[in-house]
Amino acid sequence: MSKILYTMIRVGDLDRSIAFYKRLGMQEIRRRDVPDGKYTLAFLGFDGEGGSGIELTYNYGVASYEHGTAFGNLVIGVPDIYRLCEEVRATGVKIRREPGPVKFGTSIIAFLEDPDGYKVELIQDP
Repeated sequence: MSKILYTMIRVGDLDRSIAFYKRLGMQEIRRRDVPDGKYTLAFLGFDGEGGSGIELTYNYGVASYEHGTAFGNLVIGVPDIYRLCEEVRATGVKIRREPGPVKFGTSIIAFLEDPDGYKVELIQDP
């Protein structure tokens, strides 16, 4: 059976980005530094190797990237969206949309911004 393994995003500071995603409950699963290729990969997830997650790619010497208009956001289900938003706000994370019901729906969502400007949508698990 096929499944999505992870989503890759390019980051300008690997340690800063890993710290951000760890605040959301992810763990670093593995890291691979490729000096000959001048890049480092870090894989993060919630369920170890068996679950889906993200791959953060750091290309040596590249501090930022231009975001395209086709990418929307990463989406993470969380058990207590209000508590998590308060915790990450206290660490300086930018909250782009406060937690609350989605317009015309019943889901509770919030939007954060990661250190590289990517949008991260949080959805309250039922």
